[in-house]
Amino acid sequence: MADRQLNAPPRAPHPVPTSGIRHINHRHPDRFTVVGNHLTQHRELSLTAIGLAAHIQSLPTGAKVSIKALAERFPEGEVRIATALRELEAHGYLARTRERLPSGRVVTRTVSYNNPTAGSTNSTPPPTARPQPASSAVVLPLPAPATPAAFGLLASLRRNDPRLLLAERDVRRLAPALDAWLERGIDPEAVRRTLTAALPAGPIHHPAALLSHRLTAMLPPPLPANPEQARPDPLQNCDRCDRAFRAPEPGRCRNCSPPAPPAP
Repeated sequence: MADRQLNAPPRAPHPVPTSGIRHINHRHPDRFTVVGNHLTQHRELSLTAIGLAAHIQSLPTGAKVSIKALAERFPEGEVRIATALRELEAHGYLARTRERLPSGRVVTRTVSYNNPTAGSTNSTPPPTARPQPASSAVVLPLPAPATPAAFGLLASLRRNDPRLLLAERDVRRLAPALDAWLERGIDPEAVRRTLTAALPAGPIHHPAALLSHRLTAMLPPPLPANPEQARPDPLQNCDRCDRAFRAPEPGRCRNCSPPAPPAP
């Protein structure tokens, strides 16, 4: 009679893990993008920033990725997209430099880096003398940084109500959303009244969240096209004090312009 095997396993081990993710991978013969784990598993980037970086790296050269274009493509909204773009810039996945054209117009040159730490010991590429991007880098036209008018309006809201005191990082995060109001021809004082009207009673523990909601939820629609109605002059930055003002051509604002000669 054979000996009884007491050390035999009760059943064969299951080849499939009982918990966690299970991958079923198929090779992509075309239409694929190589994205590094340093991006997809980044510990300091938000999930929105990681997904946006992967989307940007998949686009062809010259694709439009302005905040408005991305907000039309994705449901996150302009404020969250602007925040994600700044995250990617802070960690070296995007680099933006401002350049003045011969016409006087200021534009932003943007480069997408699929591996910002390649060839450098720093986590973020230096702002100057940047290495030539690799063949997989995508040159993308992004909007210029927020105007000083948006910064100034947000920073001064505490004068209307001390509870609207904002940290500098919150001002920088909310400024692109406020710029959307100014670009639609809304008077800055009208924006101020909208942001400070009918505030809740008692302490406001998160003023930045309250203002972010109002800037996105209460954004007026663009005016319908009307060829008989004159369009407002575009926003310009003063050549002397960098203050935003409306004028048909670049130059100086009203405060920095020389006074007109007296009438004879």
